[in-house]
Amino acid sequence: MNLTACWTYRDLVFKTPSGTSRGVLTNKRSYFIQITNTKTGKIGIGECGVLAGLSCDYLPAYEQCLNKLCANINHVKPINFIDFPSIRFGLEMAFKSLTSDYAFHLFPSDFTLGNATMEINGLIWMGSFEQMSQQIKTKIEAGFSCIKLKIGAIDFEQELSLIQQIRKEYSTADIEIRVDANGGLTTEDALKKLDSLAKCQLHSIEQPIKQKQWDQMAILCAKTPLPIALDEELIGVHNRTTQQLLLDSIKPQYAIFKPSLLGGFEATEQWINLCEERNIGWWITSALESNIGLNAITQFTYTLNNKMPQGLGTGQLYTNNIMSPLEVKNGHIEYNTLRQWKLDNLFN
Repeated sequence: MNLTACWTYRDLVFKTPSGTSRGVLTNKRSYFIQITNTKTGKIGIGECGVLAGLSCDYLPAYEQCLNKLCANINHVKPINFIDFPSIRFGLEMAFKSLTSDYAFHLFPSDFTLGNATMEINGLIWMGSFEQMSQQIKTKIEAGFSCIKLKIGAIDFEQELSLIQQIRKEYSTADIEIRVDANGGLTTEDALKKLDSLAKCQLHSIEQPIKQKQWDQMAILCAKTPLPIALDEELIGVHNRTTQQLLLDSIKPQYAIFKPSLLGGFEATEQWINLCEERNIGWWITSALESNIGLNAITQFTYTLNNKMPQGLGTGQLYTNNIMSPLEVKNGHIEYNTLRQWKLDNLFN
């Protein structure tokens, strides 16, 4: 094919500053690749969702890599960008978009036809006790039956009290509670805190301690009273043999996959296959992409037929997101075929 490519970026602005263990987020830059078939005029669009402080490819050479990709689009392959998983994903997404009948239907299904929805978790950002309490109330009133709390911003006893308050009001049959520590617990007190959290009948905890501590994480997973899900631990681990060693060494109860951070659809499917061979549960989570990336990840996730609540509710975070048919209603994400895509001159 005779192809041309270009890239651009948009600084996405959060409606409300959002707290994580890595600080408070007010904006997030996303990069976009557009590939054009000069013979047919068809275009494909992909998003490179890179995150400061989390992505392994958040590097000074990032934009240089995008320049190289676009200059050599007729000759490159995604594997050439192994050290830039978000660019690999953006390129994979753009080619998938280019070869689809409709640029935004990368995985046509009942979901893109508007005939099916997926359950998602309601994300509770870090904040004060009052702020988090209000977020929880809002999510439950909006119909979410699974909520995920980011913990580590305030005193642990206050966070525990907040979770206990939820559990007093709602049984496990009413509300599933997940927590995400983002590696914020210390190896010295992690098990003690897991014991306290487990009494609240939680579904799981994500990444209780910082990544790259395989021995300590393995001990936690063996002794934990609460299922542990790996997240940051998987980032930057691209070699299949190393992936197998990681899973066999740590033996987690769950794994969480962010395609933007892992290198794309194929890279995520490789992780999924390895987990399923070991009876490790898993689900998919977006990583603060715009609606372009979220759309691709959501459609991909639907094809995997995983009935657990997924982490795909980030499309409503920004004041200047790209308008799309994606909507969140009653704790589910859906594709409203009556709404149109509006790129707002993204590449002009």
